[in-house]
Amino acid sequence: MRAQNLTLLTDLYELTMMQGYYENPSDQIVVFDAFYRKNPCGGAYAVCAGLEQVIEYVRDLHFSPDDIDYLRSLHIFNDDFLEYLRGFHFTGDIYAIPEGTVVFPREPLLKVVAPIMEAQLVETAILNMINHQSLIATKASRVVYAAKGDGIMEFGLRRAQGPDAGIYGARAAMIGGCIGTSNVLTGQMFEVPVKGTHAHSWIMSFPDEYTAFKTYAKMYPEACILLVDTYDVLASGVPNAIRVFKEMRAEGLPMKGYGIRIDSGDLAYLSKKAYQMLEAEGFGDAIISASSDLDEYLIDSLKTQGAKINSWGVGTNLITSGDWPAFGGVYKLAAAKDKDDAEFTPKIKLSENSEKVTNPGNKTIYRIYDKETGKIRADLICLADETFDESKDMIIFDPIETWKKTKIKGGTYTLRELLVPIFQKGACVYTSPSVMEIRDICTREKDTLWEESKRLVNPHEVYVDLSDKLYHIKSDLLEEMSMKALGEQ
Repeated sequence: MRAQNLTLLTDLYELTMMQGYYENPSDQIVVFDAFYRKNPCGGAYAVCAGLEQVIEYVRDLHFSPDDIDYLRSLHIFNDDFLEYLRGFHFTGDIYAIPEGTVVFPREPLLKVVAPIMEAQLVETAILNMINHQSLIATKASRVVYAAKGDGIMEFGLRRAQGPDAGIYGARAAMIGGCIGTSNVLTGQMFEVPVKGTHAHSWIMSFPDEYTAFKTYAKMYPEACILLVDTYDVLASGVPNAIRVFKEMRAEGLPMKGYGIRIDSGDLAYLSKKAYQMLEAEGFGDAIISASSDLDEYLIDSLKTQGAKINSWGVGTNLITSGDWPAFGGVYKLAAAKDKDDAEFTPKIKLSENSEKVTNPGNKTIYRIYDKETGKIRADLICLADETFDESKDMIIFDPIETWKKTKIKGGTYTLRELLVPIFQKGACVYTSPSVMEIRDICTREKDTLWEESKRLVNPHEVYVDLSDKLYHIKSDLLEEMSMKALGEQ
């Protein structure tokens, strides 16, 4: 799948617009921003992911002879344009927020600065990759938060919407904080831990439950998690598991990585009863794992009920982000200039919906941290050439409700620019960390959030503000466009 040419992974209108630009030559260099408008799952943040796949896509961007033949068969592209596509490759710049970083609405997760045809073509694939993995990484982060330190295993491959969603969804889930995945191909491709137990069919294929457990324990004594709900959890499953554990102990087998899994029923009640039975026989340190259509809300409820579960297998609701099916990222033109111009001209998209009015200009983002705690105070979207002095006071304000202002005293905060160079003049200048390294980055990133912003319900939103200079450019453009619209009536 990684070797697949994804150049035609695009919407047709990207190509028809490219032909329009080709037939109406322009030296325009443009800035496009990829961002999202609303945090997934009712949360206060997202986790960005998918950048490594974007890099692979852009590196391999080319039209093969088969691609050209297919486009010709559509009878909407002229021969001159198709010949141009034969030599097409990306020559522009890309900046992005590194994977695993916590991010917020309206700020560019990725910025493309390139000739207009190149910037137009990459839109669809970039959004596809960033939207999907950012959604699943965010969902995983919420599930991990609900588990309060217990391990979360991603078990969703068979419920994912196709092989790609299963593979890259599992990758994103690892970034979000899972300790392992059942997906063996993801394990191979990205060198992440793979984990699993056995199915009910294993138990049912033996004459009795005890024999099934004993056989499994003999083969996998250091990873012996026994599924106890095939027949009856408390009357059969747990007693047979205890019998096998006693035999293992008597034989001097290593009693690590052992325990039970419950996949149905009242998980709170059953786990507490099972723990009592295990503890009474000297197996109080056994893993009690649970699965069965879990999500962050159910895990949080089970923790509140005192469930004795310390390992969680989460499948469908994680790999599909069951309650929030789309990330909603968009890709909007923000600035343009002729090839020989020094400065970009800001561009803005208007809408009757204020959330859909874009932020103009060639921008970057600074994260403002509280110097004492290291927690995020706000993010500041500004023009790419703006600089700030951490020793001076900073006044930030809501870009819509502008009377909401906050003064951050000089010397009490630190700044970090979030966008980093990924491609420069068509060449990749960035090395992606491993998935497990990105997972560690994400863990550290979540530590910079205040607890109030992590809670599952009604979290405190992090401020994303505009610099004073950018705010006034946006206001002037809005006024200019409004007056122009009135003049045309």
